[in-house]
Amino acid sequence: MITLHAFANMFPGGIGETKDIRIQWALEEMGLPYEIKALDYLGGEADSPAFSAISPFNQIPVLEDDGLVIAESCAILIHLAEKSACLMPADEAGRLRVIQWCFAATATVQPALSMIAMVDAGVMGKDPAAREFLVGLATRWLAGLERQLEGHDWITGDDFTIADITLADVLREIRETDLMDGYPNVKAFYARAFARPARRRARELTAERMGVDLGQIA
Repeated sequence: MITLHAFANMFPGGIGETKDIRIQWALEEMGLPYEIKALDYLGGEADSPAFSAISPFNQIPVLEDDGLVIAESCAILIHLAEKSACLMPADEAGRLRVIQWCFAATATVQPALSMIAMVDAGVMGKDPAAREFLVGLATRWLAGLERQLEGHDWITGDDFTIADITLADVLREIRETDLMDGYPNVKAFYARAFARPARRRARELTAERMGVDLGQIA
């Protein structure tokens, strides 16, 4: 049985923002049987010696699968795609293209978007110059995504993959801004991804697990 270590609770500003939902989304898309081990984050369970032994940075999510222990959401998604033979092309070129876009989403696009969200939330102060710099980076990444999405529905072509799960979840960071408004392909991609039944199911399960209203989960 696959076990996903996920959040049982979270401080108010972090509810609906956690990365465990992208893994549950993938599991729902793939139809793999799994169970959730919900961690009492507010009670310090993620900092326990037991969790430290499986998560190098005490970060959630972590996946356990038949003796394998995998941290980092991209690594988890790649493992699940290869295990299920779903959401990943069978040919090597297609496989590498999907992996490339998973890492592009998390290593290139996400840092600027996450920092914009933190500036807007007041976590990093209210420095207009810093936000302007970050928005400049974000628009460069969004322009690249806009070009990549021209003429097809998903980031690597016509088929939905784990790269789309990763990218859509990253774009969630700026959902309350107008940054996607100038990029119609990106905006349509985001709406299309979040309309998928498996994403809606993962959202419902996350709200249920965390004991919050559905409206609190993006």
